[in-house]
Amino acid sequence: MTERGRGRLHRSGSALCIGPSAMTWDKDVLTVRIEETTVPIPSQLRGVVRIYPNTLNERAFALDQSGLHSWQPIAPCAHVEVQMSHPMVRWHGSGYVDTNSGDTPLEDQFCTWTWSRADLRRGTAVLYDVVRRDGSAGRSSLLFTPAGSVEEFAPPPRVDLPMTAWRMKRQSRSDDLSALRVAKTLESAPFYARSLITTRLIGEIGWAMHESLSLDRFRSGIVQAMLPFRMPRRRG
Repeated sequence: MTERGRGRLHRSGSALCIGPSAMTWDKDVLTVRIEETTVPIPSQLRGVVRIYPNTLNERAFALDQSGLHSWQPIAPCAHVEVQMSHPMVRWHGSGYVDTNSGDTPLEDQFCTWTWSRADLRRGTAVLYDVVRRDGSAGRSSLLFTPAGSVEEFAPPPRVDLPMTAWRMKRQSRSDDLSALRVAKTLESAPFYARSLITTRLIGEIGWAMHESLSLDRFRSGIVQAMLPFRMPRRRG
């Protein structure tokens, strides 16, 4: 996405528009229309993503002890249809929508966090581990069912995963450490990594989307200077 000026941002109860791209609720479907230019090599990125939630979750979870930051999985269990015209790609499968909100910059409250979302037969399992600036740690192990219930389960053991090319550390949890592996690194940056992994949670082997975030790295001057080359900024 592209960072844009205040004049290119429009929000209502059912829509969020940032420049030419937009997200809108249409009855029970979240439609995402993407119209962007890629970086660093400019090319068109155009298409529509439609997300059909099984149910909507209205519960938010605090990430810090003072309640300044929260995380809300809006549609933890969903079906997704992707129709891209540039590039010409189409697929459908399971999906997930969440949101984070906060009253202070993330880097002021947190050092690192790891998050993963696994698609299981019983629903969606989410693992969240954070290390805060005050030295405390927080963790969540939650199962969201298609019917809308939320169940806590005991967090399994944590293990290190292979580091990325940027030497970003990756960790995750699994009932069976032999089942935990990185299948593919989807995004790699100096302070962030998104990966597809296999794991075993609640007795079931499944695929999981995984992310690692280092806010110590993010706040460094070198990384801040690099950000506009990865996410362009447009005024007006």
